[in-house]
Amino acid sequence: MSNAQTVPLQTTIHVRDTCLCLHVQRAARALARRFDEAFRSLDLTSGQFSLLMSLNRPSPPKMREVASLLAMDRTTLTAALKPLERRGLVSIAVDPKDRRSRLLSLTLAGHRLLAAAAPIWLRTHAQLESQLAGGGDSLRKALGELYEPVTVEPECAL
Repeated sequence: MSNAQTVPLQTTIHVRDTCLCLHVQRAARALARRFDEAFRSLDLTSGQFSLLMSLNRPSPPKMREVASLLAMDRTTLTAALKPLERRGLVSIAVDPKDRRSRLLSLTLAGHRLLAAAAPIWLRTHAQLESQLAGGGDSLRKALGELYEPVTVEPECAL
């Protein structure tokens, strides 16, 4: 018989019922599923929509700027970009000012797909907002207090 210490079931139940990280993760997954379903006809996921939207700027952002905005590391962003690049939705170019950096931009096909997805997002988002007390403002404010905001120019913000 082992002498290993165990965590009491009561602690497990307490964590299940009160853990903010667990509750936010569950909510994030539920939201992602809802938007994934809404975008299914466009063969687009909620994460891909957010990534495409983050590139909808007057001038191409650097990869590190997009990674920061989306709260991802560069490796994860690179992996997320590959299927979009293969579909011809995104182009990745060497930054002429710094050959180590990459600039990201939407292609014409990427702009077209984003234009088709935006009304779907607006409709789905409005439905979600109507289900939340306060229309989502209090939730956004509370969540915003948990992370450092990313500083981006207003026309570049997601």
